[in-house]
Amino acid sequence: MSNRLLIILPLAAALALPAAAQTPSSNSSQPASSATASDNATGKAPLAPPSREGFWGRINPFARKNYVKRQTEPIRDRVNELDELTSANSKAIKDTDQRAQAGIKLASDKASEADQHAIDAGNKATAAQQSAQQVTTRVQSVETVVSNIDQYKASNQTEIRFRPGQTVLSKNAKDAIDQMATAVKGQHGYIFEVQGFSSGQGQAAIATSQKMAESVVRYLVLTHDIPVYRIYLVGMGNAPVPSDDAKPKQVSGGRVEISLLKNDLEQLASTSTGDQAQQPK
Repeated sequence: MSNRLLIILPLAAALALPAAAQTPSSNSSQPASSATASDNATGKAPLAPPSREGFWGRINPFARKNYVKRQTEPIRDRVNELDELTSANSKAIKDTDQRAQAGIKLASDKASEADQHAIDAGNKATAAQQSAQQVTTRVQSVETVVSNIDQYKASNQTEIRFRPGQTVLSKNAKDAIDQMATAVKGQHGYIFEVQGFSSGQGQAAIATSQKMAESVVRYLVLTHDIPVYRIYLVGMGNAPVPSDDAKPKQVSGGRVEISLLKNDLEQLASTSTGDQAQQPK
């Protein structure tokens, strides 16, 4: 009996030593049990150590395929979860980047549109200022013309000679009248002043001077379509005229003085035409 005990006790001690070495202590297993789900990327608790199985415990030199599969399956599942989490994070980052780029592009487009609106507004303001300046200039021109509407200034003057007792226009006289009438064709703000002078005395001289002046007026109206209201006629008879020595003298023979007088209406019409041409179409 004593011999049998001596054989069993050493064998039991030999078998107990590997098991004691492989059993986790209470101190080393405490951090794993106290870990929370928030300490991991997956949000799950850490994997628990495999439980002791069979005679050899967790280290089984004779482990089979099913045993290895059972031990590694939780690790494989956790790796797959980490892969899925990484893919989801990458997708979220990509979506965030795309939204950020879209927001930046939208802001840039809005800024460019605002700049274009600002440029258009500036151009319109400049055009409005120019129009206002043109209107002011136009009003000032009109005021000047209105204030001087009855102020006619001599623009051109010619003299036509007649032989004694003659009232018919000669070729030279017609040429001189043509030159003056052609210059005012299509214009405004002008009048012709026609004054006839004749030698002689009294009413006879006045009548003769009137007939010579009327021949000039008739030619202007019939040949050049000058309105009658633009012609001022007067027969002066044998009225004295100023001379170089400041002493009036009477002339012999007959003559007609034609004076072209203008006011500022023609200038106003030219300004109006210029303003219309400058306006954008």
